[in-house]
This record gives sequence, C-alpha cells and structure tokens, in this order.
Amino acid sequence: MNLRLLYLTVIGALAFAPLSPNAFAEVSKAELQSISMPDHVDTSIGELKFFDGVPTDATIDKVYDNLDRMRGVNVYLDNMGGVSIQSVLDGLAKAGANAPNKIALFGALMDSKTLVVTANTSTLYAYAGTDLANDGPTVIEIPPGMLGFLDDAWQRFVGDMGVTGPDKGKGGKYLVVPPGYTGEIPDGYFLLKPPTNRNFLFLRGSIAKGLEPAVKNISDGLKIYPLKDAGKPAPTEFVNMSGKAFNTVFPNNLEYFEILDAMIQREPIGAIGPEVRGAIASIGIVKGKPFAPDARMKKLLTEAGTIGEATARAITYEPRIDGVFIYPDTKSAWSTAFANHNTSFETDGTMGLDARVLFYFNAGGVTPAMATSHVGAGSDYGLAMLDAKKKPFDGSKTYKVHLPPNVPVNDFWAVTIYDTQTRSMLETSQPFPTVGSQTKGIEKNADGSFDVYFGPKAPAGKEGNWLATVPDKSWFIILRMYGPLEPWIDKSWRPGEVELVK
Repeated sequence: MNLRLLYLTVIGALAFAPLSPNAFAEVSKAELQSISMPDHVDTSIGELKFFDGVPTDATIDKVYDNLDRMRGVNVYLDNMGGVSIQSVLDGLAKAGANAPNKIALFGALMDSKTLVVTANTSTLYAYAGTDLANDGPTVIEIPPGMLGFLDDAWQRFVGDMGVTGPDKGKGGKYLVVPPGYTGEIPDGYFLLKPPTNRNFLFLRGSIAKGLEPAVKNISDGLKIYPLKDAGKPAPTEFVNMSGKAFNTVFPNNLEYFEILDAMIQREPIGAIGPEVRGAIASIGIVKGKPFAPDARMKKLLTEAGTIGEATARAITYEPRIDGVFIYPDTKSAWSTAFANHNTSFETDGTMGLDARVLFYFNAGGVTPAMATSHVGAGSDYGLAMLDAKKKPFDGSKTYKVHLPPNVPVNDFWAVTIYDTQTRSMLETSQPFPTVGSQTKGIEKNADGSFDVYFGPKAPAGKEGNWLATVPDKSWFIILRMYGPLEPWIDKSWRPGEVELVK
C-alpha cells in the first residue's frame, strides 16, 4: 500500500470512529448565559421582552427608537464644527453679507448685540464665505498686516493668511480652488485647496494704531472675486455689522439637522469619509434625497439635539479629558478651549471626540496659530468657566479676579464676559463688556497688580475695573493676552482664581 492510500485510510477511519464522552468539554452555563438573552431585561431605556431570544414587537420599537436617538446624538456631536460655521455664514447672509464679494466687517468693533460664540470687543473682524460651486476658482486679495485663515465647511483648517500665512503679513493674492479642480493654476497666487465649496474666511485687523486706519486698510485692500473675472472683477462690498442684532449660533433642535442636510446636498461626496457619511445617512440625511423625517423621527432628532447640547455643556463644565486645565497640578478653574493645544484634535491616528466638541461648542474658526504661543506676538487665552470653588457664577453676586503685578504682555490684556446660554458676549448696560489694560479709567493697585470685579453693581470707586452681570443669569470670562510674554507661557505668572466677594 502506498503512503497516500494509507493516509486516506487512516483519516477515513478516524472520521467515522465514535467520539468518546470526554472528547470535548461541555459548554459552561456561564458561557451560555453570556451569549443568550433572558426573556425579560430591565435597562436604562425601559423593559425589554423576548421569547427565547426573539424580541417582542414593543421591544423592537423601543430598541429602534433608542438606536435612532443615539445615532442622532452622535451625528449632532460629530458634525458640530460644520453646522456651527454654516450657522455663522447663514447669519451673516441674513444680515446683508449674502454673496462672496460682500464682506461682513465690524467697522466699529463687535458688541454684545451680535450673537457670535466667544467673539470679543478688541478685534477688528472681517468675515466672508466662498461659493466655489458657482464661482469656480476664487481670488482673495488681502492687504498687509492681516491675521487670518480659511476653514472648510466642516470647520477644518485649510490654510493661514497674513502674518502666519505664506505672505508673512505683507499681503498678497490667494487662489481658492474647488474640490477636484484640474484646471490651470496661474502664477502669482498662494494656493488653497479646500475639500468643500462653501468655506469660511476669517480675517483680523490690528487696531494698535487706531481703529480708523485699520478699517481703511481692510476696505482699501481686501478683495474677493472669481478668477474668471480677474480682468474686470465686480467691486468688493463691505457690510458694516457693528451694532446689529443678529444670530450666528447654531440651534439644538430639528433645525440643526436641516442645516446639516443642506451641507450634505451642497458639498461633494469626498468632503467627508464613508463612516461619517454613513452615520448621517442612518438618520435620513442622504445626498441627492430629500430629508423628510416623519413625526416619530422628528421627535427623536429633537431629543437628540437636546441631549447633544447637554453633553457639550457637560464636557465644557466638567471635562473628563486631559489637557484642558492650564494649571492641572492645582485646583485652578482656568482652562483652555484647545485641549493640549491641539487644533486638529487628533493624536496618533485617534480623534479626540470630546476635545473637538469642547472647542466647537465654545468657539468658532480654527487654525493652528490660535494654539501656538510665540513670545511677544499673537495672543493666548485663559477661560474661567467656574469660580474658585468650581461652582457656577451667579449674576446676582459679586466676584473678583486678581491679576498679579507685571501682567506679561507685549501689547495689552483684556477680560471679556460671556453669556453661558449663547456663549456670546453678555448683554448688559455695557455694550462692550470688556475691561483691560486699554480701558479708560481702569485702576492699577499700588504694587502694579489689577483687580477686576463682576457683579450687578460696581463696587464703590471701582467702576473702571467692573463688568456688569445680570441677576438670575450665569456667566463666564475669557482673559486674553495679546503678545504674551515668557512668564505667561511658562506659567511662572498666573492669574488668581475668580473669588466670590459677596
């Protein structure tokens, strides 16, 4: 018998031989329980019932409601940056800046009438959007001295302009091309290639030499037009937004998902990955199809918006991630909007989901320059969301923050107060709710330190050092350091906590 025949004979015999009782160990009761479903289970979404693992009709409905609501919450949190920046552009359009060549310019600075998340009164803002699907490649000419950037429709960083950009603050021409553009790129432009058509342009002008020359610099030198019209572009228009009451803050109801649907319909498939697009599709938002949720889905998505915003607020006021608190070895409440100074929110191939929500819920517009400290240049921020005992601020009470001597800034410092509901400047009797080293009438202590007060009434003799609050409302503050010096950066100088006075 040859070896092959012998091998087949042995294998065949084994295959038909009876198994001994101990050939395999029995599956344990614990293992069976771990892969089985009891007939009755109490869960956080209520009672679930089964017949030998088969869910009842009522359980199926309950589980699908939970799944759709849960997916709605995830979509709300994961696309917050995009819906936020679209809400900014939509708000500006309603206020008059409704075309790419119409620039929203806060020519008399921004005040508390305008709802813009954590904007300030110390900056000359200019905002605009692109419409690359309609205009094609678009030219943005910026004047010297600008500080700015372009973000895409999901509020992802595309490129810097001005002082931190390739023109190095000298001004220049930028060419923004549509997704997938394969046409000729002419010489003489700094190229920007966003993955979306509707993008957000943020520009900031220095007012160190006065507001009027800064406004003139922008209005004379900033131009936006399609490349195809470069020979004879339509004039760039400037819409003064100062003093206007309008909203740019994103909603937390069904409208949130309607804004997201408009983005999905407008932007190319490649703008986001299949996993994100799949999550969005799972709640009924699909490119090329109408978003038409029924009464059940409207209810669930409205709940998802509420839960989503509640989650963002929990992450804001009690973050459970590292890198948020500026002085982590102490009980200090001072924090930063950029966890670990990371503006991409990604580390080692992993997206920081809570870090992303923390920023996009409390700020608008992202660039690496915002979280990079350069001694004596740019700006850096500290947020006090809670008082020294980590309690919410009460607008009916009086608080004080102490800034030690020699506040380490090359330019100036400023404290601005915000509404906890809108995350925009708190609307009070002070239309520009900021005090700082440039404030007329601010008092310096004998040792060179400063005390800033917050309350419904100014302490006697401290009117120049006081920001008004509103009884029965909470608030928070941002300390901005313009041109921060080494003691701020290395943390050898630090502000006091915001203490309750009475």
